Amino acid sequence: MASSDPTASPWRAAQSFGRILLYLGDITKLDTDAIVNAANSSLLGGGGVDGAIHLAGGPAIREACQQIRATQYSAGLPTGEAVLTTGGQLPASFVIHTVGPVWQGGHKREPELLASCYRNSLQLATEHQLSTIAFPGISTGIYSYPKEEAAELAVREVRKYLTQFEFPQTVVFVAFNEDNRWLYEQELLK
Repeated sequence: MASSDPTASPWRAAQSFGRILLYLGDITKLDTDAIVNAANSSLLGGGGVDGAIHLAGGPAIREACQQIRATQYSAGLPTGEAVLTTGGQLPASFVIHTVGPVWQGGHKREPELLASCYRNSLQLATEHQLSTIAFPGISTGIYSYPKEEAAELAVREVRKYLTQFEFPQTVVFVAFNEDNRWLYEQELLK
């Protein structure tokens, strides 16, 4: 099982906001119980975070995703839903795959669907009693969700969830650059 000690490396570099940590770096390097993959509906890898997780995690993740496609979601994972697989060769024990919405101006249920990504991922963490879970900026890459709006929604949904449930005990927001870290920091300071 992955270490959930927030004082262990690389956690020393994370900012703490109670049960929420903000970390600037590579999500595939984190030793959490689970990391969240901003997946595409095929679950078979892609670009950005999705491609990086599949590459770093090795073939076990792809095999688990193929099994999910064969037994549960033959047409692909619907937007807003989440599934759990092994972490393969990642430091994290598990990967929670969720499909975020493609930004279409905000009038095609994008906020509702993005909120579902966070809630359903957190629900899986609770069901499996995972202590730590790390989130990237879901839908903010090639799906073009505005980063500031996505950070605000993510922080709101995670805070709401943590007030109701014991697990996960720690949620990490992972920023891949300083601009994204600043956006999450501003939301977490509110």
